[in-house]
Amino acid sequence: MTSNGDTGKSYHLQCTGDALHTVDVHSAPADVTLFGGCFCPFVQRVWAALEYTSMGYQVDPYKKPAELLEISPKGLVPALKFSSGDRPRSLNESTVILEYIQESSLLPPATEAYARALIRLQADHVNRNLVPAFYRYLQAQESEKQIEGGKDFVAAIEDLVKLFERTYAETDTDVGLWTGSDKLSLADIMAAPWLFRATNVLLHYRGFSLPEGGKFNAYITRLCNHPAFKRTCSTEELYFESYERYAYNRPNTSQVANAINSGRALP
Repeated sequence: MTSNGDTGKSYHLQCTGDALHTVDVHSAPADVTLFGGCFCPFVQRVWAALEYTSMGYQVDPYKKPAELLEISPKGLVPALKFSSGDRPRSLNESTVILEYIQESSLLPPATEAYARALIRLQADHVNRNLVPAFYRYLQAQESEKQIEGGKDFVAAIEDLVKLFERTYAETDTDVGLWTGSDKLSLADIMAAPWLFRATNVLLHYRGFSLPEGGKFNAYITRLCNHPAFKRTCSTEELYFESYERYAYNRPNTSQVANAINSGRALP
């Protein structure tokens, strides 16, 4: 299923393309510091949310300083450190950080509780189903497992679309890019890094193509080209090289890869 052998390439430590420019823009000290990794999708969804909400921040692309362990005990990124105030404050885990950020603009107003709940269902599906399916597919080595993984990933996408359509049908709220607007929802942000990697990493290593359909194609185009998300994207070569270790399922590739291989929940 792959066109070339494992060359032993590892993940990148420096962003490229649009993401590198964004790092340069946010290199000065700020009240909020994002500790991240240029290849990491969990980081990218937090990073895109910071860009979308125009929150002032400094980004640490992947230096993993000692202070990161004080914020994130497992040493995992993303993590946020807040420098203002009279006491230390920090957050880790991408979903928790997004919960912190989301109140500003990633969810409908608090008065529209039902729409907010439906978007949270979408986001929950992304975490429980779409993300694990992506890694199972990419890490699968036998042809049969790859075929099965591809079907599971497509099914997860189709179920997300059903949740989008349900929300669109049951509310009168502008609930994200699926409705044709330019507003990112919590679910859009949660899913974007993996749907984006499906267009390059999965295409490159598994010959995968996203499901066809006018509305879905338009959604993917709006998502991948949304200015806030695009500003966090590196060039394709960075992703090809950084994900080679997943595509060949090298031992101890990452805590995420180990969890997938052992059938455990993602860390």
